[in-house]
Parts: sequence; C-alpha cells; structure tokens
Amino acid sequence: MTQPPKERALRVLVTTPYLEPGGAVDRILRDAGLDPVFARRADREAAGTTLAECVADVAGVVAGTDAFSAEVIEAAPGLRILSRCGVGYDNIDVEAATRHGVAVAITPGTNRVSVAEHVLALMLNGARRIPQNLAAVRGGGWTQESGRELRGATLGVVGLGSIGRTVARAALALGMRVVAHDPWLDEDFLTETGVEALPLDDVLAAADFLTLHISLDETTRHLIDAAALRRMKPDAYLINTARGGVVDEDALADAVEAGRLAGAALDVTEREPLPADSRLRALDSVIVTAHIAAATVEARARSGAMAARHVVELLAGRTPEHLVNPDSVSPATAGAR
Repeated sequence: MTQPPKERALRVLVTTPYLEPGGAVDRILRDAGLDPVFARRADREAAGTTLAECVADVAGVVAGTDAFSAEVIEAAPGLRILSRCGVGYDNIDVEAATRHGVAVAITPGTNRVSVAEHVLALMLNGARRIPQNLAAVRGGGWTQESGRELRGATLGVVGLGSIGRTVARAALALGMRVVAHDPWLDEDFLTETGVEALPLDDVLAAADFLTLHISLDETTRHLIDAAALRRMKPDAYLINTARGGVVDEDALADAVEAGRLAGAALDVTEREPLPADSRLRALDSVIVTAHIAAATVEARARSGAMAARHVVELLAGRTPEHLVNPDSVSPATAGAR
C-alpha cells in the first residue's frame, strides 16, 4: 500500500547574525517540527543571494536588523510571521506586513539589563573622560583633568519603558536625581521610586546627563534637534542607545563644536556603520560604540529564544505575545495569503 507523501516541515529563515546553526534557537525551531534555514547577511553575501530570494518559501523569520521592505515581504507569499530579536522594528515595513497578513513580533525586556548597564558605562565614561585619558596615556601623556561625580547629578530619562525604568533605578541607586518624560507614565513606578515626571523641555533643561529610550517614528525623528540641544545645559552630556534617527547628528556636532554641550555618547547612529566622513568621528568629546548596548551573551540568548518561541506559537495556530500588529492575522487563518 502506497504511503501518502510526508508533509514538508515549514521553513523558518534566521537572519540574526549572532544566531548559529545548532544553537538554542535552531533547537527550539527543530523541536517544534520546523525547518530552520540560516541566511545571515554574511551568508547571503558569500552566496551572492538577496534577502528577497531567501524569503521566497519561508513561513516565518527570526530577524535581526535586516530591512524587511514591502518588496521583500511581497516576495514571501507563504510568510506568516516576522519575529524581531529586539524591541525596535523600524527596519520592518509594518504597514506592508499587515496588508499581507504577516504578524510582526518583538522581544521586549530581554535586553533591558544589558542596555541599562551600557548606559551607565557611557555615562561614567563621559563623566570621567576615561576613553580620552586612555588615549592620552597610550600616547605617552599623563593628564589628570577633573571629572564629575554622578552622585547628586540629575539624570533626564526620555522614555520610561522597560529599559528607561531600569536605567532610572540604577541611577537612583547611585544617588542621582532622576527626572523623566514619557507620554504614558506609570504612576505606580513614579510613586515607588520618586522619579519626577516633567514636560520634555523641563527635562532637557534640568538634565546633567540625558538618556534616550524611545522608538523611532515620524513623531520622534530628530526629536533632539538644534532647538532641543539649545535647551540643555552647556555642561550636559547626551546618551543615545535608542535609535540613531532620534538625534539630529549635524545639530549635535554643531553644539559640541560650539561648546554648547559638553559631549555625547552614542551607541546608535543615523547610518550604521558610522560613515568614515562623519563629523562625530573627529569630536574628542563624542564617544560612539558600534550598536553594542544589547550585545551580551545573556541578552542575545533571551532575545533569540523569545523570537523563536513567537514563531513556534504563531505557526502552531496560537497568538504569541508582543505582536506589533495584533489585528494583522487571525490564528485560525494564519496561513491564508
């Protein structure tokens, strides 16, 4: 008696660069009966293939920072879910995904400790000018310029989500005053911690250190522009681990060059990698790290595992948590495109 052909396992594309074949994410997907295929940017470049070609026959994607444009989404007729390792999703055309019935999921909370710790590192480096002192010593010098204590200084937090709240708690533990701006405030958090909620302009004016923890959209693009920078103290320090587009980099360079701002520390830039001719590279008081705030072994493991579980849930007909566009697709009709 002829056996019916075995149904082919649904394919899941993994583009996140730090996820490896044989790793935890690979095992999560395979244990769920799925067929993971790894096509990270370096893999694609080596094979001479495009992202659009790689998504042609997949049902799900565990995504990194690759751009999932409308054209890429349209090239994947069987795609049901894009699960992003991280909380930012400005690299995904959510409108196109929704139009095609593709769920978009993120992994909030998985990197909050790592990012918060990086913010503290950047703040301390700015306060004590550690990178500049290291460079001076390596060059044969022995300078001992005065730094600043964090205790008693005011930290301004723009965006009191999971990461912003974690940074605020850490700053309070260091003896800092914390003021914050967020359109959707958690009153219980404010009452518990004593963090002061203020209008954005007042946060800018009060902050000795300003840290940004907001998503990038048309309402936040270049939120920190020339006008915002003029409201800040000339000895204040700006920290951005959110999205590069939140800061007008030309305005920032102007402010630092003119002495209207003490300096800045950026883990994200408008264009990544930072262009070789960027004015920021030449500024001694500006520190730029290569988008590494969430790049810890622990955060990457948590984020990858959550993203993979979102894919498993959706493809099994269940609704995963943390959907950006929850109305885009019904679990009962998830396969219909």
